[in-house]
Amino acid sequence: MSADLGRLLGRVGAVLLDFDGPVCSIFAGYPAPHVASELVDLLMRRGVDVPMDLASERDPLEVLRRTAALGDQGMTRAVEDALCAAERQAVETAEPTPYGREVIVAARQSGLPVAAVSNNSAGAVTAYLAAHRLAGYVSPVVGRAYADPNRMKPNPEPILQAVRALGQLPARCVLVGDSLSDIEGSRAAEVAVIGYANRPSKVDVFRLAGADAVVTSMGEIAAALISQASD
Repeated sequence: MSADLGRLLGRVGAVLLDFDGPVCSIFAGYPAPHVASELVDLLMRRGVDVPMDLASERDPLEVLRRTAALGDQGMTRAVEDALCAAERQAVETAEPTPYGREVIVAARQSGLPVAAVSNNSAGAVTAYLAAHRLAGYVSPVVGRAYADPNRMKPNPEPILQAVRALGQLPARCVLVGDSLSDIEGSRAAEVAVIGYANRPSKVDVFRLAGADAVVTSMGEIAAALISQASD
C-alpha cells in the first residue's frame, strides 16, 4: 500500500465506485462490440443512414451518444431502451473484478458509505449488486440519465448527485474509476479520484490526467481500507 493512497483514504468520508471496471466487467459474457452491433442494426432497421464509422463502433455507449447527436429523441429512446435491456442481460454473465467486493465490504467496515456512479443503467447496476449480495452495502446507485447521454461522465452531474445523496462535501469524497471520463468528471466535481489502471497503458495516462492516486489492483484499495479499519 502506498503512503499516498493511505493518506487519501484516511481523509475521505465516502467512497464512490464506477461500476464497469472497479466492480465487475459487465460485458464479459455478452461482449460490448456485440451489443454495439445490435444497436447499430436497430438504427438501420428504423431507416437511419448510419455512417461507416458508426457502423463499426465497438462501444455501445458511444452508439447511444452518436444517436442522441442526430437530434431524434424517439430514436434515442429506442436505443436507450435496447441498451438497458442488453445491460440487464449482460449482468447475468458479468465477471466480478478481483477485490472489487472486498473494497466495498472493507469501506463499509471502515465506516465509509459506498455509492455507485455509472454510465451504465441504474437497473443493471442494481441487478448485479442484488445477485452478488452487495445491495445492502451500496447506496445510492446513480446510473445513466435516461436517453440523455450528455449527462454521463465526464459530466460531473452524476458524481455530484451521489455526493449530495450521501450528505457529503465533494472534497470529502473519492471516486474509483477505470476511465478518463471518471478522472475528468471527478476533477470537474472537485472530488478526489483513484485511477484503477486495469491495463498497464492506463497508468501514465491517469497520472497525467490528474488522478490523486493510481492503482493496478483493487486489492491495493482493499488493503488500505482494511489497514485503516484496524487502526
